[in-house]
Amino acid sequence: MSLAIPSDATTSAAPGGLSIRAFEGTAADYAAVVALNNICFPENPDSVEEWRHWDSTRTARIKHQRWIAELNGEAVGFGEYGQSESMYHPQKFRLSLAVHPAHQGRGIGRALYGHILAALAPHDPISLRAEVRADMARAVRFVTERGFVEDMRFWESYLELASFDPAPFAGAEERALASGITITTVAELQARDPHYRRKLYELDQAATADEPHPEPITPVPQATYEAWVFDDPNYLPEANFIALDGDRYIGMSTLGANQGDPTELHVGFTGVLREYRGRGIALALKLRTIDYARRRGFRRLVTSNASINRPMLRINEALGFVKRPVWISYRKLIKQE
Repeated sequence: MSLAIPSDATTSAAPGGLSIRAFEGTAADYAAVVALNNICFPENPDSVEEWRHWDSTRTARIKHQRWIAELNGEAVGFGEYGQSESMYHPQKFRLSLAVHPAHQGRGIGRALYGHILAALAPHDPISLRAEVRADMARAVRFVTERGFVEDMRFWESYLELASFDPAPFAGAEERALASGITITTVAELQARDPHYRRKLYELDQAATADEPHPEPITPVPQATYEAWVFDDPNYLPEANFIALDGDRYIGMSTLGANQGDPTELHVGFTGVLREYRGRGIALALKLRTIDYARRRGFRRLVTSNASINRPMLRINEALGFVKRPVWISYRKLIKQE
């Protein structure tokens, strides 16, 4: 979750005419919050279809609520709390706030934050988590002044495909596959392997277990994973590359569409089973995604990695990915676990 809010002085009062109401899930409400999100984070535009997908695939155990702040009837901000399926704890929550830039510094963010805290109180929260981009100084002040402490950083980076030079990587894929490893796509697997969904789920869960996370990892139910992946409006089975050792799924690198910018593709997840690492398989998979995107005329790939995930960062840096301002994960401990 992310914040784009001002660091309101604690004595500032919300403007007259401000009201905060529950998000109702109407077409107008979705359009309003997505528009606000995209104004606050223009480098990461979302679509209404994506938000509806995220909301519809949330499991019953996940507590979630969203509100819209309106100033004289105009939507000027939104806020929400939620929980992470992959780092689940019944008393740990994630917060997200956004206020239209033209209305920041007027107490709207503070009012939304107070509204969320009051709504959370019956759930007896242990901790709160928020993500803020480091170059958004006012948002950084907002969370730190309220007792949030940094505990992890994430680099978002991009690769301009027109400037990518494949020459330094000549032979890299052949060396990685010399021992009999093959690379195919989910589109091909779904045509020949009736168990491909289960195998993809098991591969993803095993590889993800070694990824850096700010909280302990919890298993994601297979049905939830399948809804996330196969019902995603950005799902591109022909751009999801899988490394195989015989019939065993041992590595993956996935691409998804970007509805906010059809010239971009998002790198979803790249991972290899522990016993197959160090053999260049992840690089071979990444080269396949780059080749796919270049041959189809896309402009850019965008990815995100934890700052302590040096193996993947080294691959991306070698390929020419350029870092954007870092995202900081903050945690506020309310009481001892």
